[in-house]
Amino acid sequence: MKRASLIPIGVILIMNIANAFGEVFYRTVRVNDLDIFYREAGPKDGPTILLLHGLPSSSRMYQPLLESDLASHYHLLAPDYPGFGHSSWPDPKTFAYTFDHLAKVMQDFTEQLHLDRYTLFMQDYGGPVGFRMALAHPERVEAMIIQNAVSHEQGLSPLWAVRRSFWQDRPAHEA
Repeated sequence: MKRASLIPIGVILIMNIANAFGEVFYRTVRVNDLDIFYREAGPKDGPTILLLHGLPSSSRMYQPLLESDLASHYHLLAPDYPGFGHSSWPDPKTFAYTFDHLAKVMQDFTEQLHLDRYTLFMQDYGGPVGFRMALAHPERVEAMIIQNAVSHEQGLSPLWAVRRSFWQDRPAHEA
């Protein structure tokens, strides 16, 4: 008899945990002829936190945060930059992989989603991308959260040549 009463309690606990943390949505939006993949959680009418990832990473690094209790209070958005994660991987011969350009794409991403105000959460390469976004539109940035971020004036270093050469001849499904 005791065992049977534990099952409904377990189901209620699991349902409460799922409701508390909400759901993470996986979406893609077209920005500047690129597919920009992003993860989204939390109430759309809550304060927005834009989670800018580092290198060599993607929005996947923020999955635990998107599934946390933070999503019950904040609108969380974690995009993949072009050439990262599930976003388009444009050819480096036709796409400038510079922080200026990545920031422009991310700025256009926020405009495509009609984000007027947000907090920037910047990790590693998220720093040079987010700082450029903040300089371009300081009126949109409510706050900055900086986690081990860098701040470069120039684009991506020559070390990227190794990464580009490794992936340039691979089909997209292998990348």
